[in-house]
Amino acid sequence: MNSFVPQNQSDGAHVSRETAPWGDTDLDVMAPPPGIDVEVDTPIARAARAAMTVRGHGDDTWPRPAECRIMSVANQKGGVGKTTTTVNIAVSLAMHGNRVLVVDLDPQGNASTALGMERGADSRSIYHCLVEDESIRDLARPVPDIPGLWCVPATIDLAGAEIELVSLVARESRLKRAFAAYDVSDLDYILIDCPPSLGLLTVNAMVACDEVMIPIQCEYYALEGLGQLLRNVDLVRSHLNPTLDISTILLTMYDGRTRLASQVADEVRGHFGDLVLSTLVPRSVRVSEAPSYGQSVMTYDPGSTGAVAYMEAAREIAHRAKTGARN
Repeated sequence: MNSFVPQNQSDGAHVSRETAPWGDTDLDVMAPPPGIDVEVDTPIARAARAAMTVRGHGDDTWPRPAECRIMSVANQKGGVGKTTTTVNIAVSLAMHGNRVLVVDLDPQGNASTALGMERGADSRSIYHCLVEDESIRDLARPVPDIPGLWCVPATIDLAGAEIELVSLVARESRLKRAFAAYDVSDLDYILIDCPPSLGLLTVNAMVACDEVMIPIQCEYYALEGLGQLLRNVDLVRSHLNPTLDISTILLTMYDGRTRLASQVADEVRGHFGDLVLSTLVPRSVRVSEAPSYGQSVMTYDPGSTGAVAYMEAAREIAHRAKTGARN
């Protein structure tokens, strides 16, 4: 598997006559003389710098975990940003040198669409792994234009998997067994996009992973179902996966203009403490538009507020690795 190596790009910024400190000129636009380094501070320049940072051209490097981190992105409430979070965190990590596999466990297949996966009637998907024991390695496909990122897509077949799994042996551990047969040393992260329910698919994800990431929408109703999710995590930990832990909570769809959003954020931080990432993901039209073009917001509009926020959230996750970093 390949890892992504950022390519250098040069700036071609020019400075207007009014802001040039080295004297007047008859030209409306001029470049600074050799030896003078000027950083242009305009809205366009700031957006360009943000885009370059998001696309992996920044100076900092992100650590790679000592071993593959398997994370389920779960919340039984729909519309809180599970799929958006999974896709954009995965793309951000891959753009900064990590090797990432996204497993789309949601029958709607939105993560697959956002990552540019073709999902025809005959497409092989995670359904064939869970029900027919097909290898994860045979199902994983490279994501177009994002080196170091792969996806195991979902198709509509997955909608019936909950019923078909009921009669199978070790039905809660089908995904875990698939990961055990896969050489995860080739990867740094596996992100599992869970469906908005607490059925067998979500249980499979929680049994197969070590960490749970919970996106929470900054609205009142988003908190109502959180208690049941936490109880289910405790049940899985007690009976099926003793290493399971909630490692990350991400506040999404934050609207700083409303008092309610701030109150919800304060409430979540007060209850969960350091589990909550410091980054707040704002409401963003660009984030919503990107999947319709088969892209993440990181590639669709890398200078947007949503892209910058997800990149910062991914940076926090990368630096919060439980164990030491790889060389």
